[in-house]
Amino acid sequence: MYKLVIPLLWASWCLLWLILAHGAKKTRWQEGLGSQLSYGLPFGLALWSLLLTAPPDQFWFRPFLPWSPVLYWAGAALMVIGFALTVWARLTLGGNWSATVTVKENHELITTGPYRAVRHPIYSGLLLAFIGTALPREDLRAAMAVLVFLLAILRKAGIEEGRMIDTFGDQYRAYRRRTKSVIPFIL
Repeated sequence: MYKLVIPLLWASWCLLWLILAHGAKKTRWQEGLGSQLSYGLPFGLALWSLLLTAPPDQFWFRPFLPWSPVLYWAGAALMVIGFALTVWARLTLGGNWSATVTVKENHELITTGPYRAVRHPIYSGLLLAFIGTALPREDLRAAMAVLVFLLAILRKAGIEEGRMIDTFGDQYRAYRRRTKSVIPFIL
């Protein structure tokens, strides 16, 4: 029964995310479909590979750690922390939020709340959730899924960075110099 905790955490977060999506400001500029696919496809592939199950005799599904309930609950705890961070960041963004790279009407540069620690705390939280989901899987496929997800969010963050510089200029450049992208003090 407890093995349903991780899927239920993802389902609950997705539902909450849909609810929080309402109330965004009108879009003034939006990236093209090709740009969205450049990070959306790797993200989808990473999530699909985490949810995929297969016989452990296949190379990518071969465990490299023994299964443990401790790893499962540690993973679930990381997910809860990660999802809480995404919600905090989403609420802090308010009407400036969008699922894709956009510039909203009357867009504001947000540097408070979790944005004091990293420029992309939603991605930071999702990265924690991905690691939490991968942890109890204990196989190469899960480790690769986390890596692919990290590359996807770094790609999207790079696209956002360019647009924020175009929109906010030196104000964003200064914010960028003093604040890490996704992982505090590191990246």
